[in-house]
Parts: sequence; structure tokens; C-alpha cells
Amino acid sequence: MDRVTRPQGSTLLEVRDARRVFGGFHAVDGVSLTVSRGEIYGIAGPNGAGKSTLFNLLTGTPFGPSGGQITFDGVNITGKKPFRIARLGLRRTFQSEQLFGTLTVEDNVRVASGHLGGNRGDVDRVLKRVKLDHVRSRNSADLPLYEKKKLMIATALVGDPKMLMLDEPAGGLNTEDQELLVKLLAGLRDEGLTLVVIEHVLSLLRQLADRMMVMSAGKSLIEGAPEEVLSSQEVLEAYLGESVK
Repeated sequence: MDRVTRPQGSTLLEVRDARRVFGGFHAVDGVSLTVSRGEIYGIAGPNGAGKSTLFNLLTGTPFGPSGGQITFDGVNITGKKPFRIARLGLRRTFQSEQLFGTLTVEDNVRVASGHLGGNRGDVDRVLKRVKLDHVRSRNSADLPLYEKKKLMIATALVGDPKMLMLDEPAGGLNTEDQELLVKLLAGLRDEGLTLVVIEHVLSLLRQLADRMMVMSAGKSLIEGAPEEVLSSQEVLEAYLGESVK
């Protein structure tokens, strides 16, 4: 699937000099970025670069920043409680599976809907949106990996968020399922959702992202169009021999 760049709208997310310090360790060290409405913004980098920690700072889960400012849809959300940030329309998924395995697909989404102030109509709409309506009565533990990934996305979509942040959504997927994921995420963007995606599968970011940033040692190393970023010597050196697809 070829990436299609679309005109972007006004700024939805602005991060200025975000920092997180643990003792003397700077896990995120002065990162700044902006994400426009309707954009898919990619984040890549070697293990330990600070990518997931940056997501934590933006959503307040499980902790906020040590310094800097985060503005979402015109509201300063720096240090706000995670549920308040979520109800403003900024949602995320995690690398690890965050599902109730003994509950059905439908009940997993219903739990998320109740937490985020949704309703029964939200549950039905979201299941159709990610094409899980046909397995709504199955326990989530019994789903294939790609459908578990879709269910995690579904639980974040209740209440129609403005931005969805995905932490390595392609992790563990085979090539066929990765292509299905690309189509799903592109479709969500076409419906008006703004996406920020952390991913190690760089070919996925090359197809999807309008812009991307590579992090290294807690800092922003380079930002720009995917083809420009992924061909950069700085990126090749940061990965220290990791495969850049």
C-alpha cells in the first residue's frame, strides 16, 4: 500500500521541551514536537530510546513529565490526571496486552466505554469500525493476535477520541496482518482520527506516516518525511546495526 500524503489541519498536539528524569537518568530529555489534525505521526528509535516513556508523559499513564509543557487541543494537559486527558480525547494503547481475557470482545469494549463515559451505541459502532462485530461473543483470550490488537484499538476508540496513540501495534504480526493493520489505520485517519504511532516495523511507518521522528538516548534525533528520515546516516548510526527495512 503506497503512502498518500494529505493536507494537514491546525495543530492538535504540541509538546515543548518534555523531560522525565529518574534519579540522574534522563529517560526523555527535552523533546519537542507538534502533531496536526488528521496527521499520522510516526515515532521510531532503538530499544531504550525513550519512545514509550514519551507516550507516558503525554497521557499521564502511569506518570507525567518532570518538566516541559504539553498542550492538547488548546488545553494545557501537563500534569493532569490520566482520566481527564482521556476524556479530552487523547487515548493510547500499550505494547503489552491490556485485555480482560475471561470477558467477551463486546464486554471488553463495554468496560472501556463505561470508564470513558460512552454508551451502548458506542460499543456497537466501535466493533463495526474495527471489524470485530462477528466475534463480539468470543472471549478475548481466544482471539488470534491480530484480532487482539484490533480489540485493544477498539477499547481506545469508544467516545470518538480526537487522537489515538499506538505503541508498537504491529509487534508480533506476520506480513499479511501488518498489511491489514496498515489499511485499518489508514481508514481511521480517513475518518478524521489523528494518529501517533510508535513502531519498530519501519516499513509500516514508511507507508503510513506523513511525518516521523527518530529518538535516541531520550532525545529527538531527526524529524521529517519518512523517506528522508529513514535514509539518514544519523538514523543508521542510532540503530547500531539494527535492520532498517
